[in-house]
Amino acid sequence: MKQTMSTWPKHPVIYEINTWVWLGEVSRKYQRPVNLSSVPADEWDRIASFGLDAVWLMGVWERSPAGIEISMQNERLLEDFRRALPDFTPEDNVGSPYCVRRYVVDDHLGGPQGLAVARSMLHERGLRLILDFVPNHVAPDHLWVRDQPGYFVQGSDDDARNDPASFATVGSKVFARGRDPFFPAWPDVLQLNTFSPALRETVVETIAEIAGQCEGVRCDMAMLVLNTIFERTWGDHAGAKPDDDYWSTIIPTIKSRYPEFKFIAEAYWDLEWELQQQGFDYCYDKKLYDRMEHGDAESVRQHLLADSTYQEKMVRFIENHDEPRAAAAFPLEKARAAAVAMLTLTGAKLLHEGQFEGATTRLPIFLGRRPVASVDCDLSAFYARLLTAIHGDVFKNGEWRLCETSGWSDNQSCRNILSWCWAKGEARCLIVINFSETASQALVHVPWDELRGKEWRLDDVLSEDCYDRNGSEIRDVGLHVDLWPWKSSLFELRAR
Repeated sequence: MKQTMSTWPKHPVIYEINTWVWLGEVSRKYQRPVNLSSVPADEWDRIASFGLDAVWLMGVWERSPAGIEISMQNERLLEDFRRALPDFTPEDNVGSPYCVRRYVVDDHLGGPQGLAVARSMLHERGLRLILDFVPNHVAPDHLWVRDQPGYFVQGSDDDARNDPASFATVGSKVFARGRDPFFPAWPDVLQLNTFSPALRETVVETIAEIAGQCEGVRCDMAMLVLNTIFERTWGDHAGAKPDDDYWSTIIPTIKSRYPEFKFIAEAYWDLEWELQQQGFDYCYDKKLYDRMEHGDAESVRQHLLADSTYQEKMVRFIENHDEPRAAAAFPLEKARAAAVAMLTLTGAKLLHEGQFEGATTRLPIFLGRRPVASVDCDLSAFYARLLTAIHGDVFKNGEWRLCETSGWSDNQSCRNILSWCWAKGEARCLIVINFSETASQALVHVPWDELRGKEWRLDDVLSEDCYDRNGSEIRDVGLHVDLWPWKSSLFELRAR
């Protein structure tokens, strides 16, 4: 069932593109300058062929020349640039997309008109557009620094003298540099004071302008501006804490104007539930990522026992621009098992440009170019099969349920097996994953009473194997599964 553009699917698949880098590669491919207004239709068609629901064009806003200059003095950053791009030159540093000078599409990318053309091309293919919003800080050459200094956390001359890494003098005023409380301040950005009522009013209008250009925003480090976190980070520098929280003030106001507009939080520190309560539609599930990378099947299963209303609002991923590439972080077969898990869970799913091709280099967000890499054709074919398998409405808008597994007294390898199922109308899908490096067996207990009294055909769309099973036995005894290490089955069930 095709979704109208005004209605998001309940469990969308989102594709992140590094806009500056991607346009450079498209330009080289077609041997002519390409911006958002002139991307060939074939390139949009290729993206649409993945069966996505939305495209996140990361980093479209105007970059900061001041931020570039500061970053070029940072030896740690320069080492990271050379690690990712051995032939790095200063021209490759185009500035951080999270050091925003203006919430206007950068001229290099085609400006506002270019974005409007790109959005139209996406809409023609049934795809929505997501852009960035950075609530915590702006570039030191943002107009607010000159015109609205009250929007910022400010310090004293003593602060600037005693802690120049955390405070910067701009003109006659001392501003705090933006920061995460667990790390040193970021040298290229200034800290907004999210307790300021005037700033909050301006932010509402800023996001409203963004909402007129896309269907959703990914909010960078969204938890930093929660009242409790902000007060703990800035203390007296921030002034009096407001009665209302930042997001619970802003999100409902925007949604009153744009009811279908989506807010996606980059979030950590177990604050996802609080952000959901304040209005976020989806929050990053970093804990699931960490458990898939470093934990075992049981740790993943325990995470998935959380309340369904919480699960449905999580963003599942195995890579994004802040994390290592999946092909580098996970062994090959484990990466595939993690991909099946991530893409078949409830909630939103985030995919990253280069993930299908097996890219291994995590590119610093400052760089406008990445190294040429070979394509893993087998991995690309695997993702093509998987994305085709999850394209149906049962995965977009169906009901997800976790399945229990059991074993035998002399065989507890069932603990290595993850399983869940989807249902919508007559459609039924069952996912079974051996999330371990040893062959494992289990009885999977599928929670559908309607299985009883019928014979069922189970088509594994990942392997093209087919099985006939008795529904009463599946429901009352369990479906016997036997999987090699890191192997997965995605069964479509049809009554015979």
